[in-house]
Amino acid sequence: MGSLGAEEDLWEIWWCYDGWHAPGDKLERMLPPWAKLHRMDPTRPLAEQVANAKVLVPTTGLVDAAAIVAAHDLRLIAQPAAGYANIDLEAAKQRGIPVTIAPGYNDNATAEVALMMMLMLLRRADEALVAFQQRIIGDPVGHELAGKTLGIIGMGRVGKCLAAAAQGLGMKLLSTDSGSSRQQLEQLLQQSDVVSLHCPLNQQSTGMIGQAELAMMKQGAVLINTARGPVIDKAALLQALQQGRLGGVGLDVHWVEPADPQEELYRHPSVLALPHMGSATDEVYERFAHILCENITRVREGRELLHRLC
Repeated sequence: MGSLGAEEDLWEIWWCYDGWHAPGDKLERMLPPWAKLHRMDPTRPLAEQVANAKVLVPTTGLVDAAAIVAAHDLRLIAQPAAGYANIDLEAAKQRGIPVTIAPGYNDNATAEVALMMMLMLLRRADEALVAFQQRIIGDPVGHELAGKTLGIIGMGRVGKCLAAAAQGLGMKLLSTDSGSSRQQLEQLLQQSDVVSLHCPLNQQSTGMIGQAELAMMKQGAVLINTARGPVIDKAALLQALQQGRLGGVGLDVHWVEPADPQEELYRHPSVLALPHMGSATDEVYERFAHILCENITRVREGRELLHRLC
C-alpha cells in the first residue's frame, strides 16, 4: 500500500474548516503517498467541494448531511478532538460511514489553559502588565487560589486533570457530572469561588449556565469556560457582567468562532478571551496528527478503527 498506482487510488483527505492550520500541516507531512490533504475554501459550501473525498476531518467545521451525502465515496469522518456536536451522526449512520474521535489527547493542555485563566483573572494579569509599563511596584492586589473553592462542572478527563492541579495549589473542590442532580449543581454554584466548565455540548448542556444559574453564583465569583461556548447563555452572561455580579470571566471557547473581539461582551473589562487555544500545543497537535493518520490508514486497509464513535 506504500506506492501509488493508478490516479484513482489517490485518496482525498478534506480539512473541513478554515483554521487549525498547525495540526493540518503536521497531518499533511505524515500522510502516506496515496493520500493528499485538501483544505476547504471558506467562501463556498463544504458540500460543493468534497465530491471526491474519501475522508472528512471536521475540526470545528460543520459537517452536515449535505456534505456527507455529497462525498459519494466517503470512507471515514475522523475528528481530531473529543467533541463531535458539529457532525451529523445520523447522516453518517444512514450511509454507514464510521466516525472516529480523539478522546484524551488534549486533557492536560486544556486543563492548563483553564488554570492559566484562573490565575490571570485572580492575579489581575492585564492590569499588572499596565502597572509594569507605568513603573508601579506592588500593584495590582489580587487573590490567591489557595483556600478558595473550585467548582468543576464535568469531571471527565480534563476536569480531573484540573482538579489534581488545583488541589496541588491548596484549593477545595466541588464537582458535578452527568449523573449529578439539579440540587448538586445549585450547591456547587452557590459555594464556589471559581466555576470551571468541562462538560460536552449536547441537548442537556446547551444553555446550562443561564440567568438563574449566574444569579446563584457568589458575588465576585470567577467563571471559566474551556468546554463549548453555548454551554453558557451569552445574553445572560453579559447581563451578569453589566450588573457587576462576576469577578471575572475566562473564555477559551465561543458561540461563533472565530469570535468578534468588538462585541460588547468581549470588550467588558472583566472578560479574558482567548482564541480557542486549549489544544494548541505542539505535543497535542502531534498526537492529533498521528491518530488521524493511523485511522486513515486503517480504514483504507479494512482494519479496526481507534476510538470509533459509530
